[in-house]
Amino acid sequence: MKKRKLSPVGILIKKRLIELGKTQYELATEIGTSSNYIYLIMIGERSGKSYLPKIARALGIDLDQLKRSA
Repeated sequence: MKKRKLSPVGILIKKRLIELGKTQYELATEIGTSSNYIYLIMIGERSGKSYLPKIARALGIDLDQLKRSA
């Protein structure tokens, strides 16, 4: 299976997850979606617009910064 590249928003989310010591699964559980959907947002397959505010809150990222990179 080919590994997909992270989108700019995916890079930002991944970096913050590492800083916080969280997994995609933990983030997904916290915001009420699947880890697969988080992955799709991170590679740019889904915009995740309805989840961006929740992701920003959960990771302590500025929502505007997250939206700019999306």
